[in-house]
Amino acid sequence: MTRGLSIWLDALRVWATIIVVLSHIAYPRFTRGDYIFMRELNLGSDSVIVFFVISGLVIAYAATRDQQLSTYAFNRLTRLMSVLVPALLLTFAFDQLGQRIGPEAYTSFYNPAPLGELLLRGLSMSNEWGALERIRLGSNGPLWSLSYEAGYYVLFALAFFLTGARRAVLLCAAIWLIGPRVLLLMPAWLMGVWLWHWVAAGGPARLGHARARAFAWGGPLIYVLCQWAGVPDLLAGITADALSPYNYRAVLAFSDEALWNALLGGLAAMHIMGMARLLQGYEGAHPRIRWWAGASFSIYVTHYPALHLIDAAFPAETLARDGLLVAGSLMVGLVFAQVFERRIKGLRACLLDASSALRRPA
Repeated sequence: MTRGLSIWLDALRVWATIIVVLSHIAYPRFTRGDYIFMRELNLGSDSVIVFFVISGLVIAYAATRDQQLSTYAFNRLTRLMSVLVPALLLTFAFDQLGQRIGPEAYTSFYNPAPLGELLLRGLSMSNEWGALERIRLGSNGPLWSLSYEAGYYVLFALAFFLTGARRAVLLCAAIWLIGPRVLLLMPAWLMGVWLWHWVAAGGPARLGHARARAFAWGGPLIYVLCQWAGVPDLLAGITADALSPYNYRAVLAFSDEALWNALLGGLAAMHIMGMARLLQGYEGAHPRIRWWAGASFSIYVTHYPALHLIDAAFPAETLARDGLLVAGSLMVGLVFAQVFERRIKGLRACLLDASSALRRPA
């Protein structure tokens, strides 16, 4: 992983996180529909697919580095749980407080799940898995994507680290548990896995500068042209016809744009391929990008309950409140990251020390 590619992936993560936050603020119940174009273009959901491509690349890189299933599992679980546990507790606390201040802010897009169920389904990251009933984790709707990512982590680990009959049996069991709905968006994630193997095999060095520039600019440009031409709606229509007479949105839930998301994953991979070549010798540091990227996960998992709480506390819909929704939700995520996400190295060191102490003979 070159420094240039690493910084660019961080920049994409920050950009995608901000777009997700702004697209949620654009809901009419928060901002009167003044920014509804972000909802109509579905920019937030498209940004999640960019996350998936980056995630596939990073996880494939991490698995190659970790080499053992135990190391891989430890690193993935500590990364997720160090943020997810406090995020679920914060969600429950914000929801309880917000309902007391302004219950009208929780009349939709909210599931009053008790804390036990919230933690059980949230920490298992199974709230969208096909073998179980789908549930919304309080007001924190965006956590649906973690359920997808966790499924991909599990499937990748089984395929990468295991062999023979054990791999086949466990993969079949995991596929059944996770379900076809989650698997529909896995092609975009697997494009990231392929992308890492292309990078590791020296792909950027074999890509000419002219083609790299075409890839780097072509991915975003084709995306804009597809939006202008209505390609997402066209592909959604094909999906609707294929599942008729059933309501494809009700059946597929967050995977209702699977065809468009697969195409989008390819465009994101194309862009990253080009940038990997163009930034191959880049040695800039960009600490601000690193700093924001170090909080992107926290912002993602905390901004939606923060938006609901701000909506409950400040019901008057004004331009000033629009700014408060943006600044307040981001500030909650930044503070949260400072307390939890940025301390992951210390947490891992403590857990490893505790494990060593337990294994040490008395």
